Amino acid sequence: MSKKSILGLFDTPDQGADALDGLHNAGFESHECDVLTGTPYPEGTFGEHVPQHRLFRFPLFGAIIGLTLSIFITTATQIAYPLVTGGKPILSIFAMLIIMYEMTMLSAVVTTVVGIIFESRLPKFNLGAYDTRITEGLIGVVVNCEEKDLSKAKKVFTDSGALDTKEA
Repeated sequence: MSKKSILGLFDTPDQGADALDGLHNAGFESHECDVLTGTPYPEGTFGEHVPQHRLFRFPLFGAIIGLTLSIFITTATQIAYPLVTGGKPILSIFAMLIIMYEMTMLSAVVTTVVGIIFESRLPKFNLGAYDTRITEGLIGVVVNCEEKDLSKAKKVFTDSGALDTKEA
Protein backbone atom coordinates (compact mmCIF):
# COMPACT_ATOMS: atom_id res chain seq x y z
CA MET A 1 0.00 0.00 0.00
CA SER A 2 1.08 3.55 -0.59
CA LYS A 3 1.68 6.09 2.11
CA LYS A 4 -0.52 9.18 2.21
CA SER A 5 -0.35 12.21 4.44
CA ILE A 6 -3.12 14.07 6.17
CA LEU A 7 -2.84 17.51 7.76
CA GLY A 8 -4.93 18.89 10.58
CA LEU A 9 -4.95 22.66 11.24
CA PHE A 10 -5.37 23.96 14.79
CA ASP A 11 -5.72 27.36 16.44
CA THR A 12 -3.87 26.78 19.70
CA PRO A 13 -0.83 24.75 20.75
CA ASP A 14 -3.02 22.86 23.25
CA GLN A 15 -5.23 21.57 20.45
CA GLY A 16 -2.14 20.48 18.50
CA ALA A 17 -0.78 18.66 21.56
CA ASP A 18 -4.18 17.00 22.11
CA ALA A 19 -4.18 15.87 18.49
CA LEU A 20 -0.71 14.33 18.87
CA ASP A 21 -1.81 12.56 22.06
CA GLY A 22 -4.92 11.29 20.28
CA LEU A 23 -2.83 10.03 17.37
CA HIS A 24 -0.49 8.16 19.71
CA ASN A 25 -3.48 6.68 21.55
CA ALA A 26 -5.00 5.65 18.20
CA GLY A 27 -1.92 3.57 17.43
CA PHE A 28 0.16 5.85 15.22
CA GLU A 29 3.93 5.69 15.71
CA SER A 30 5.83 8.80 16.80
CA HIS A 31 7.93 8.86 13.61
CA GLU A 32 4.74 9.06 11.49
CA CYS A 33 3.58 12.33 13.10
CA ASP A 34 5.07 15.79 12.67
CA VAL A 35 4.16 19.31 13.79
CA LEU A 36 4.35 22.23 11.36
CA THR A 37 4.28 25.77 12.70
CA GLY A 38 5.54 29.18 11.72
CA THR A 39 6.11 30.10 15.35
CA PRO A 40 9.35 28.95 17.01
CA TYR A 41 8.15 26.70 19.82
CA PRO A 42 10.74 24.81 21.90
CA GLU A 43 11.43 21.17 21.04
CA GLY A 44 8.92 18.83 22.62
CA THR A 45 6.26 21.50 23.29
CA PHE A 46 3.58 19.43 21.61
CA GLY A 47 4.79 16.13 23.01
CA GLU A 48 6.29 15.11 19.68
CA HIS A 49 9.22 12.77 19.33
CA VAL A 50 12.51 14.70 19.45
CA PRO A 51 15.04 12.85 17.28
CA GLN A 52 18.60 12.64 18.54
CA HIS A 53 21.05 14.21 16.14
CA ARG A 54 24.40 12.74 15.23
CA LEU A 55 25.92 15.89 13.77
CA PHE A 56 28.93 15.89 16.09
CA ARG A 57 30.23 12.70 14.48
CA PHE A 58 30.63 14.19 11.02
CA PRO A 59 33.40 16.75 11.78
CA LEU A 60 35.22 14.25 13.98
CA PHE A 61 35.35 11.58 11.28
CA GLY A 62 36.14 14.21 8.65
CA ALA A 63 39.07 15.52 10.70
CA ILE A 64 40.43 12.00 11.22
CA ILE A 65 40.15 11.24 7.50
CA GLY A 66 41.75 14.58 6.56
CA LEU A 67 44.64 14.11 8.99
CA THR A 68 45.30 10.57 7.76
CA LEU A 69 45.09 11.63 4.12
CA SER A 70 47.41 14.60 4.65
CA ILE A 71 50.02 12.47 6.40
CA PHE A 72 49.87 9.99 3.53
CA ILE A 73 50.08 12.65 0.80
CA THR A 74 52.94 14.63 2.35
CA THR A 75 54.94 11.52 3.20
CA ALA A 76 54.39 9.95 -0.22
CA THR A 77 55.32 13.18 -2.00
CA GLN A 78 58.56 13.65 -0.06
CA ILE A 79 59.56 10.01 -0.56
CA ALA A 80 58.66 10.06 -4.28
CA TYR A 81 60.65 13.25 -4.91
CA PRO A 82 63.55 13.19 -2.43
CA LEU A 83 65.31 16.54 -2.30
CA VAL A 84 68.25 16.27 0.04
CA THR A 85 69.19 19.78 1.05
CA GLY A 86 72.28 20.31 3.17
CA GLY A 87 72.07 16.90 4.84
CA LYS A 88 68.60 17.54 6.31
CA PRO A 89 66.15 14.63 6.59
CA ILE A 90 63.84 13.95 3.66
CA LEU A 91 60.68 13.90 5.80
CA SER A 92 60.38 17.38 7.31
CA ILE A 93 57.77 17.38 10.06
CA PHE A 94 57.51 21.17 10.25
CA ALA A 95 56.71 21.49 6.56
CA MET A 96 54.17 18.68 6.90
CA LEU A 97 52.37 20.33 9.86
CA ILE A 98 50.92 23.16 7.77
CA ILE A 99 49.48 20.80 5.17
CA MET A 100 48.23 18.43 7.87
CA TYR A 101 46.44 21.30 9.65
CA GLU A 102 44.86 22.64 6.46
CA MET A 103 43.67 19.21 5.25
CA THR A 104 42.27 18.37 8.68
CA MET A 105 40.27 21.61 8.85
CA LEU A 106 39.11 21.41 5.23
CA SER A 107 37.80 17.88 5.54
CA ALA A 108 36.16 18.65 8.90
CA VAL A 109 34.32 21.64 7.41
CA VAL A 110 33.25 19.78 4.27
CA THR A 111 31.95 16.78 6.23
CA THR A 112 30.13 19.13 8.62
CA VAL A 113 28.25 20.69 5.69
CA VAL A 114 27.43 17.23 4.38
CA GLY A 115 26.31 16.23 7.88
CA ILE A 116 24.02 19.25 8.18
CA ILE A 117 22.36 18.36 4.87
CA PHE A 118 22.07 14.71 5.93
CA GLU A 119 20.71 15.45 9.43
CA SER A 120 18.22 17.97 8.02
CA ARG A 121 16.82 15.18 5.83
CA LEU A 122 17.41 17.19 2.68
CA PRO A 123 16.37 16.95 -0.07
CA LYS A 124 12.88 15.86 0.86
CA PHE A 125 11.15 14.70 -2.30
CA ASN A 126 7.77 13.76 -0.76
CA LEU A 127 6.60 16.94 0.90
CA GLY A 128 3.22 15.64 2.00
CA ALA A 129 0.25 17.77 2.97
CA TYR A 130 0.76 21.49 3.58
CA ASP A 131 -1.36 24.61 3.94
CA THR A 132 -0.18 28.22 3.61
CA ARG A 133 -2.22 29.20 6.67
CA ILE A 134 0.51 27.60 8.81
CA THR A 135 2.70 30.64 8.10
CA GLU A 136 -0.14 32.86 9.31
CA GLY A 137 -0.09 31.36 12.81
CA LEU A 138 -2.03 28.11 12.61
CA ILE A 139 -0.49 24.87 13.83
CA GLY A 140 -0.42 21.89 11.52
CA VAL A 141 -0.16 18.26 12.57
CA VAL A 142 0.81 15.92 9.74
CA VAL A 143 0.46 12.15 9.77
CA ASN A 144 2.10 9.94 7.14
CA CYS A 145 0.18 6.68 7.17
CA GLU A 146 -1.37 3.98 5.04
CA GLU A 147 -4.52 4.82 3.09
CA LYS A 148 -6.64 2.60 5.34
CA ASP A 149 -5.68 4.68 8.42
CA LEU A 150 -6.59 8.09 6.93
CA SER A 151 -10.15 7.98 8.26
CA LYS A 152 -8.88 7.13 11.75
CA ALA A 153 -6.46 10.08 11.68
CA LYS A 154 -9.16 12.42 10.36
CA LYS A 155 -11.47 11.38 13.21
CA VAL A 156 -8.72 12.14 15.74
CA PHE A 157 -8.23 15.57 14.18
CA THR A 158 -11.92 16.45 14.27
CA ASP A 159 -12.22 15.20 17.87
CA SER A 160 -9.28 17.42 18.85
CA GLY A 161 -10.90 20.52 17.35
CA ALA A 162 -9.24 20.87 13.96
CA LEU A 163 -10.32 23.85 11.88
CA ASP A 164 -9.63 22.01 8.65
CA THR A 165 -8.05 18.81 7.36
CA LYS A 166 -6.22 18.26 4.08
CA GLU A 167 -5.00 15.12 2.35
CA ALA A 168 -2.09 14.84 -0.02
